[in-house]
Amino acid sequence: MELPSGFGLLGRVVFGIRRPRQPILGTELAGEVEAVGSEVTTFKAGDRVFAFPGSRMGCYVEYRCIPATGPVAMKPANLSYEQAAALCFGGSTMLDFFRRGALRSGERVLVNGASGAVGTAAVQLAKHFGAHVTGVCSAANLELVRSIGADQVIDYTKDDFSTSRQTYDVIVDAAGTAPFSRSGRVLSNGGRLLLVLASLTDLLKAPLVGITNTRKVIAGPAAERLEYVHQLGQLATEGKFTPVVDRCYPFEEVRAAHRYVDSGRKRGSVVIRSPKGPVSKFAITSEVHHRLLAPTTVRVREDM
Repeated sequence: MELPSGFGLLGRVVFGIRRPRQPILGTELAGEVEAVGSEVTTFKAGDRVFAFPGSRMGCYVEYRCIPATGPVAMKPANLSYEQAAALCFGGSTMLDFFRRGALRSGERVLVNGASGAVGTAAVQLAKHFGAHVTGVCSAANLELVRSIGADQVIDYTKDDFSTSRQTYDVIVDAAGTAPFSRSGRVLSNGGRLLLVLASLTDLLKAPLVGITNTRKVIAGPAAERLEYVHQLGQLATEGKFTPVVDRCYPFEEVRAAHRYVDSGRKRGSVVIRSPKGPVSKFAITSEVHHRLLAPTTVRVREDM
């Protein structure tokens, strides 16, 4: 497992010293309800749903029990199971960061790493909230980032946004390459730098930035909220947020899928289809840093 600089030892403590603390990975899922508890009234067998257990993981399975009051919602009818399986990680992350960053309509937002799962969510959600969005990515992904709503795009292999005269109210660093030491010079007065991916050093420095100037650095893990799951489902239903899925792999090629994710070349999410059931219903998405997602058959209970 690759972690940002400085998190090696801490990552071992959290995820397991010699072996994974949670042997079944996967943070998201989508699929069909197989059975419900006797007191469940919000779901029924046959419902098509998606869910976000998040850091508890355990979604890399064919069957999963989820409390009816947990982070589970009806799958948007206009999304495939693969898309629904990729709905929450990037979307929930950016809903939380934009909330903490108090994003306002009309502000200028730059997204560094705009073609990944978090970056594509950041572009779409920032546009939904009324921002002017600039996406930073490689030349190969410029058209993708434009197609999901970016007003402007920057090819980082040719231009360095941090040396331009343009300033931004909010900068989202989803790539881990735009700390305050680099981005601060193009943050406007009162601007906020959202460090979605950061080294331990930059994370520890974040609270100190606001003490010495009017700009702010917001960092740390994104909160996992039930309301985000429902909000993302509604936005997807309205066509305002559509997860980007790069590739689909059969379950037997899960290692190949991980290797592709680790290559850093993926766009949006990578989906792995479940070994059983119709292809249109079951999928597993691999997300960067081994945040996995497993659309599958779901058993909903009221007593979890």
